[in-house]
Amino acid sequence: MQEGNKANFVKNSKYLIYIAMIFVTVLLISNTVAVKIVQIGLLVFSGAIVIFPLSYIFSDILTEVYGYKETRKIIWVGFIAQILMISFYYFIQILPSAPFWQFQNSYEAILGSVPRMVLASIVAYVVGTFMNSYVLSKMKIFTKGKHLWARTIGSTIVGELFDSTIFVLMAFFGTIPNSAIITMILSFYLIKVTIEVVLTPFTYYIINKLKKAEGIDTYDHGVNYNPFKLK
Repeated sequence: MQEGNKANFVKNSKYLIYIAMIFVTVLLISNTVAVKIVQIGLLVFSGAIVIFPLSYIFSDILTEVYGYKETRKIIWVGFIAQILMISFYYFIQILPSAPFWQFQNSYEAILGSVPRMVLASIVAYVVGTFMNSYVLSKMKIFTKGKHLWARTIGSTIVGELFDSTIFVLMAFFGTIPNSAIITMILSFYLIKVTIEVVLTPFTYYIINKLKKAEGIDTYDHGVNYNPFKLK
């Protein structure tokens, strides 16, 4: 297995495109199902909280196997995909409905977007995912590739903290009591991190399989971590 971050490794990759596709798909699905409020026992949460943590798992996989540089590109692809999805949902929403179609209100309730929520979701995604990838990449160098569990969980602890805090503050600050905001941040955060911890064996399995299949184990020595540098 080769170590490094040389471009030819990635160009010859057999599976990078598929992992990237799954990552973006999870993002779009989590945004779509976010409108459903779920209650299990005393816990009340958005349906997105069950799905969205999977994006962090695939971000971990991308960073661990292919490196921060490639993950950075895919994070921005996810950003663009979300913008397009929301834009198209809105475009279809404002088109005139057929007289016999009685579901305009339902469409707006499920696929319509509240600008403040949309902005909060996208900003939280970008900041949280970049922090997740950055921390995992740096920890891999620091630990010399050992203790994968510490990297996947540690990066999620940081990334999800930024994600949950930014989203709740941007989406709800000033509209609900501060005590409720703190409760929401903690609830979102704990659920997401718990899902990541529970699925750690799955993350291990995929990463190990990919490293063997691709013949690559990337270490981000000398990488520019500027999130806006795409080359």
